[in-house]
Amino acid sequence: MANNTADLDVIDLPNIDASAIQAIDIESLIGTHDPRHPPKILVLYGSLRQRSFSKMASEEASRLLRWYGCEVRTFDPTGLPLPDAVDVDHPKVQELRELAQWSEGMLWVSPERHGSMTSIMKAQIDWIPLSLGGVRPTQGKTLAVMQVSGGSQSFNTVNQLRILGRWMRMITIPNQSSIPKAFLEFNDDDRMDKSPLYLRLVDVCEELVKFTWLTRGRSAYLTDRYSERVESAEELSQRVNQKSL
Repeated sequence: MANNTADLDVIDLPNIDASAIQAIDIESLIGTHDPRHPPKILVLYGSLRQRSFSKMASEEASRLLRWYGCEVRTFDPTGLPLPDAVDVDHPKVQELRELAQWSEGMLWVSPERHGSMTSIMKAQIDWIPLSLGGVRPTQGKTLAVMQVSGGSQSFNTVNQLRILGRWMRMITIPNQSSIPKAFLEFNDDDRMDKSPLYLRLVDVCEELVKFTWLTRGRSAYLTDRYSERVESAEELSQRVNQKSL
């Protein structure tokens, strides 16, 4: 598990102060019988542009998450159809849903367009169902949210992503990142320059890993609800997958 300063060069983190970054103190966060495998984090970004700042931010975060000891997978939204435009057996839809089930935490990074998240970001979230049969693929998993903007700083998109995370019954961490004038924050090598905004991105990654270790082993208990204990899996599936209200 990569969590020492010698790994900073290996994972290519030139902006990190080796004297200040700390490995996650796992023993302070988990119980005796909690799982100890690397946290599984799924990263989603919300742009198809050739030079996508949300993708660059997601790549910066992925490097950090790997240093903190996570197994990270990123979904490429290229070719993902609009929700309900195809059957769920479409290869890109299946890929996304399998990654959602695999993950124990997620990072969502979206550009802000017209004061909102992009349709590309929303389409990915909409393809992740609230329920697969009687199983909720996102319930109890951790979530961190970030946004990039072309103009002045805004929090519209991260606020909207938080609403979606709550709707998906995810444990959304308190910290978040909003990167204004993103074209000034990333250099010609598509790397984020060292700045207070970069420090916040590091904070978000560190906190996501901590919350994932803290809650992963007890997420089933945290999301156990009386209303669902009196409802069968078949009834649950019929309710959340009904065609009309």
